[in-house]
Amino acid sequence: MYRPIAMACSITAAMSFFTPHASAQTSTNVVDSKSDWSVFVENEPRRCWIVSKPTKTINMKAGKPVVVNRSDIRFFITYLPKNGVRGEVSFTGGYPFNPDSTVSLSIGSAKYELYVDGEYAWPESGAVDSKIRSSMKRGATAVVKAQSARGTVTTDTFSLVGFTAALAEAEKRCK
Repeated sequence: MYRPIAMACSITAAMSFFTPHASAQTSTNVVDSKSDWSVFVENEPRRCWIVSKPTKTINMKAGKPVVVNRSDIRFFITYLPKNGVRGEVSFTGGYPFNPDSTVSLSIGSAKYELYVDGEYAWPESGAVDSKIRSSMKRGATAVVKAQSARGTVTTDTFSLVGFTAALAEAEKRCK
């Protein structure tokens, strides 16, 4: 199975940016913001990624809305030129996913399945990454539906405003 190699690097650095207690000693720089997407660059090794937070989150258990404690929820596209990574798609839901589940991603009429490992999910191949990026360029929102290890079903909606510009910036910076 396809195993993303850039995801963990990007997630750790981006979480520090979006977290109020971010370390001032990080080598990660947010270099641009395109509406709802931020562009990050790290130099050693060179990597670039874009990231967004959800604009809407719904948590359900047994068919009823519930309040849950989730850590950071983020959607990423990552470039790691040294390793040949060009636009890897990944998602973290802020909780451990049900290990026997998959995460569904809907962008307009396009539907994709993401495979889980702990708190992270990604498509099955680089070819699917490419299809997802193309759908995101054309779409208005990306809706991610997942199930936690505790049985909570979550639906996170991400705005795609600024996605195409942010993606182009990351691609340019990590050729």
